[in-house]
Amino acid sequence: MLLSRNTLPMFSLALTLALATSPLAACTPDDWVAPDDATAAITVTRAFPVLDFRRPVFLTGAGDGTDRLFVLEQHGVIHVFPNRDDVTEDDVSVFLDISSRTDRTFNEEGLLGLTFPDDYAESGAFYVHYSSTERDRHGVVSRFFVDASDRNKADPDSEEVVLVQKQPYRNHNGGMIDFGPDGYLYIAFGDGGAANDPLEAGQDLSTWLGKILRVRVSPEIDGYEVPDDNPFVSEDGARGEIWAYGLRNVWRFAFDRANGDLWAGDVGQNKYEEIDVIVRGGNYGWNTFEAAHTFKGGVELREGATHIPPVAEYPRSEGISVTGGYVYRGPSHPSLQGTYFFADYAFGTLWTLRPDGEGGYVEENLGKTMKEISSFGEDDAGELYVVSFDDGIDRVGVGVETP
Repeated sequence: MLLSRNTLPMFSLALTLALATSPLAACTPDDWVAPDDATAAITVTRAFPVLDFRRPVFLTGAGDGTDRLFVLEQHGVIHVFPNRDDVTEDDVSVFLDISSRTDRTFNEEGLLGLTFPDDYAESGAFYVHYSSTERDRHGVVSRFFVDASDRNKADPDSEEVVLVQKQPYRNHNGGMIDFGPDGYLYIAFGDGGAANDPLEAGQDLSTWLGKILRVRVSPEIDGYEVPDDNPFVSEDGARGEIWAYGLRNVWRFAFDRANGDLWAGDVGQNKYEEIDVIVRGGNYGWNTFEAAHTFKGGVELREGATHIPPVAEYPRSEGISVTGGYVYRGPSHPSLQGTYFFADYAFGTLWTLRPDGEGGYVEENLGKTMKEISSFGEDDAGELYVVSFDDGIDRVGVGVETP
């Protein structure tokens, strides 16, 4: 187990990458080069010291060349500010406030996701995923538009609903939305909630619950369209929007900027948390399996399907709610290229996965950050941030230890 180093000021934590490692299940990456400096240490340091947010759940750039950051607060507000270390409270604007239509009845409900398409600079359209007060126990994915006269302000009355999913219970809502390198919108929904998948949704292709969807959206499309190459378009009884299934509750997923791989953190039931690399038509096993292990009381695996095991997992003794992260592709830290970061929300533990050069991964436990890590995020350049319920935003970096 890697040990944390608590020798930095209160807003930073240095975590050393030098101790025990363990090989993990095979995948296909081959682009990691070991750092030249063996004394390099990963750091998680407060990025904008004067800024605080109320239960922030996500951070992203818009990709429009303006180098701004957008932070989601769970109660239904999106803030925007310039991506500068010296940013002040006066530089922060409310980009969108839909708190009146965002349901926060239960801990996992709220404003859950935000993404900008590649043509945002021209179209002004962006997408959010939230729990609706107008439709009780429903998850809504909607399109909004920026104010034509103020790029730091969106029009809350411009909402166009893309799709709606009824949530049988108030937990396991999923929440992540993002555009893939193919230009399609990917959407994560949990299995419907309660516990143990009582609806048996994970292996059921007639429901969006327990799935990642892939759809085509644009301001010219009313709602959405189903791409012809989705894996279950031609299967009787299956929802054509489904891209992958057998998932319990994917809270955060992310595309690797370099190769398009889709990484997801799937929150476990009683024993294991897992990291998956999502592929077209993939079955990730829930609730026949929990991570790589047979789940007691689960249904039979869907006929003809093969369980794709996770590339990483950890037991409940090490955490109870995985927060999926990103593969680092920023320009500032070459030694981190190809490194996937993930965390546990409750324990605050941070991990990395690096390709081992033989088709598998090496996992490193970097120790506990003492933060409730709700999400990770990237800016437009690909620099990586940690979002947590200590109300601040931290930046991932590399420091050099003094021998």
